[in-house]
Amino acid sequence: MIELGSIANIPLAEQLRHGLRRLGKAVVVVTCWHDDRRWAMTATAVSELSMEPPSLLLCVNKAASLHGPLTARANFCVNILNADQLEVSQACAGQRQGEERFSAGQWGSGACGTPYLRGAQANFFCEYETHVAYGTHAVVIGAVKEVDCSGAVDPLIYVDGGYARAVRLA
Repeated sequence: MIELGSIANIPLAEQLRHGLRRLGKAVVVVTCWHDDRRWAMTATAVSELSMEPPSLLLCVNKAASLHGPLTARANFCVNILNADQLEVSQACAGQRQGEERFSAGQWGSGACGTPYLRGAQANFFCEYETHVAYGTHAVVIGAVKEVDCSGAVDPLIYVDGGYARAVRLA
């Protein structure tokens, strides 16, 4: 329930942003190979969709560079970042453009050319299934074809407009 008074006079979209700052999410970099080049974008709007069939969904702003390749049916990889991969997140969040985004971190290439981040918490290699345009974004659904995990569980978290590290409480 929203407390009246603190944000009640703020437009609903701003209230939504304000509320979502409290939702900590693992930071991922979504990558793909399209038109003979690599593409990368930092994201937090990624979620599992179904275990049968294994699938993920991601929400991509229509203004993002990765929107075109993904809605053109490019296969993609969702790379969950380690807490020590902050530079990769920043590079792919707009600090760098195009191929320069791949100058941070160590990158490999999957069987179909899809780039992936070596040493990430997990890499989910996805085959494009479909997308749905909704408002300012596209919801892209991918069928998970392979999952690689590495290292201890220590994801990079984005919460309240900044980066954090998860701490186990129980």
